Amino acid sequence: MSENNGNTFDEHSNALERAIQVLDHELGEYGDVYAHKDAPASTLQATPASQPTAAPQIASVPKQAPEPKPAPAPQPSPPAMKSIESCTTLQELEALAETMDELKTDLEGTRLVFGDGNPQADLVIVGEAPGANEDKEGIPFVGRAGKLLTDILGAIQMDRSVVYIANILKHRPPENRNPSEDERQRSLPLLHKQLELIQPKMVLCLGKVSANTLLANSTALGELRSQAHPLMVGAHQTECWVTYHPAALLRNPNWKRPTWEDVQLVQKRYLELKCQPAIVQSS
Repeated sequence: MSENNGNTFDEHSNALERAIQVLDHELGEYGDVYAHKDAPASTLQATPASQPTAAPQIASVPKQAPEPKPAPAPQPSPPAMKSIESCTTLQELEALAETMDELKTDLEGTRLVFGDGNPQADLVIVGEAPGANEDKEGIPFVGRAGKLLTDILGAIQMDRSVVYIANILKHRPPENRNPSEDERQRSLPLLHKQLELIQPKMVLCLGKVSANTLLANSTALGELRSQAHPLMVGAHQTECWVTYHPAALLRNPNWKRPTWEDVQLVQKRYLELKCQPAIVQSS
């Protein structure tokens, strides 16, 4: 037997035997697993001519199965936003929202401000985003603007136990700036699910950002006032009304009269639709 390419006879024979059996399979899936080894070559000892040459003994080596492919790496869990539709109650939705980084802004350490009020309300009030007071307490509209909203509701024979109050954003943005388009779109599916679960007959948007986000337009607030806008959330059809944000009234008192006109229209429509809880007409 002549010398092989650097392997002993036993090694070469064993590799050859294995290669014949699994070559088609191995090369297709694993490439060349039989690379040459840098081991010193060896030769067979010659025997005297007067004695018959003994056949070389080839050790029986068990056939080895190809190494299995590594298990696929675990796939990351789907984003929480994909689990919103599985929620059947506001409590489940709020618990889910607590885990959702998608809802957070670039202000670190903020608290979830999910919503507050009557979960069976026929009127849902939607603002823009939590401020510092809301972030501290975890409840929407609890600062100066919140007190003014409470006063406005009282003027039309309502209070916070009659309505449900939420915001587009569930976390406070830095320096109370307007929510960015990206933040609004990331938060909107959660608000839609809130409305779908509550199924209100009416939605009152406070401010241009809230109205433009829910109605998917860029219309000026003045053009959106004094009329009902159809709004579909999931399979639920409702109507949307628009007025100024209470914080804007604190900066510009001239908007208090048009706001009063708007909420009187809301009250009238609330009574026409026989919304619950029942209220009485303002004098």
